[in-house]
Amino acid sequence: MRVDLFDFDLPETSIALRPASPRDSARMLVVRPDGADVLADRGVLDLPSFLREGDALVFNDTKVIPAQLEGIRRRGEEIATQVSLTLHMRVAPDRWKAFARPARRLKVGDRIAFGHGGSSCFLGTLDATVEEKGDAGEVTLRFDLSGPSLDEAIMAVGHIPLPPYIASKRAEDAQDRADYQTMYAREEGAVAAPTAGLHFTDRLFAKLDEAGIERHFVTLHVGAGTFLPVKADDTDDHVMHQEIGHVDARTAERLNAVKARGGRIVCVGTTSLRLIESATAEDGTVKSWSGPTGIFITPGYRFRAVDMLMTNFHLPKSTLFMLVSAFSGLDTMRAAYAHAIETGYRFYSYGDASLLFRKD
Repeated sequence: MRVDLFDFDLPETSIALRPASPRDSARMLVVRPDGADVLADRGVLDLPSFLREGDALVFNDTKVIPAQLEGIRRRGEEIATQVSLTLHMRVAPDRWKAFARPARRLKVGDRIAFGHGGSSCFLGTLDATVEEKGDAGEVTLRFDLSGPSLDEAIMAVGHIPLPPYIASKRAEDAQDRADYQTMYAREEGAVAAPTAGLHFTDRLFAKLDEAGIERHFVTLHVGAGTFLPVKADDTDDHVMHQEIGHVDARTAERLNAVKARGGRIVCVGTTSLRLIESATAEDGTVKSWSGPTGIFITPGYRFRAVDMLMTNFHLPKSTLFMLVSAFSGLDTMRAAYAHAIETGYRFYSYGDASLLFRKD
């Protein structure tokens, strides 16, 4: 499909720079593509009223790490140069794939020292070697530390990699370390938060429990590729960056039981949806699954397992707007987003929510 079909005018003022407080006070646009009332303005706390006893919510329990690293490139006798790298996928205990800026300053074999300012002679607490250089600014870094020691060093020297549309307007601060993390995050490795989950609180969980709604957790470590714009003119020419995910056998068994008794699988966030769809066989059976996924969902995709989706509002021409358009219909989602912009919904990572029913 033509990428420009997924374009729309989004005022900069629609992009949220901070989350709602409390988190569950955010607005929620309910979209029923096959109903008489297609659009309904509600709030996140109304979520239980749209679910039935026996339905199951699926959450992504990945935990954001401070994956934005500022470093000094050193190459023999040449003058040291500052570089910025965003880790996006771990490939070994001591190796990460990362996006470099500016990538042209790096060559295979370069040494990079992290954790210090350019004005300091201190060499920092974390060093790495550029092992490979790929396309679109991607490099593979081999760190001098490995395993838990590397994790600790990244936590000490890294910064939370806020999405570009927030970072261009303000700097990351201490509050983001709490705001840009779901209340149930536990598996470290994400570069970006599964942002639909940011709306959940103990209060909302209690209401869901009272309504008899199950909760299940899967893990997809969101990569920096989620921030990359689609540069191709046709969706067939766009390549998704892979992300590492895991669905355990017990969770797969429980989700299959939900479907067998007539319950619905409701994914919280596009990340959990992409993982569940990756783990589901053609016959609709959810399997235990572990590994990288680069699933790219556009209109025409046949959903195998997921019945409903709670997600935030996404940017024009993004792979995520393509996904929601596949789920509820392109015309429906264009109308929903036009309504959201006109009525002041807040977009993107710190913004409001939408609850989407799947188009038959």
